Formats: sequence, C-alpha cells, structure tokens
Amino acid sequence: MDSPKRPAHWDASKRLVLVLMLVWGFVSVGCSILFVEALNKIHIGHLPLGFWFAQQGSIVIFVALIFIFARRMDRLDRKHE
Repeated sequence: MDSPKRPAHWDASKRLVLVLMLVWGFVSVGCSILFVEALNKIHIGHLPLGFWFAQQGSIVIFVALIFIFARRMDRLDRKHE
C-alpha cells in the first residue's frame, strides 16, 4: 500500500472499529443492564428478552460482529490497495 492511501485506510478502519464497538457496547450493556425492564416484557419462548440478551444475546451479537468486521475489512483492504 503506497503512502497517500494509508491515512484514508487507517481512518476508515478506525471508524469501522468504533461503530462495531459501539454496537457491541449498546447490546451488551444497554440491552442486558440498562433497558432490561423494558425488554423483559417481550418473551422468546418462556424466557424474557432482557434475560436472553444478558445470557446469550451479547455473545451472539459479538460473534456476528466478528464476521461483519472481517467482511468489511476485506472490502476496505481491496478498496485501498
């Protein structure tokens, strides 16, 4: 990668990481702690949604964000070659 493209690639990479970390933070803290009372009014099977997010939802979202990150970084790397 030549020098003029490095700052644009780095800025886009940092922006992607920031957005994905904000999504993960919102899901893991927001949905399982801050908004748990409102989410508990919705049920998935026999379990309230707030409980589901606290136990499994943040992990599932984290794994999904890993795949999203890999795909988006691959596109970003190709764009800035």
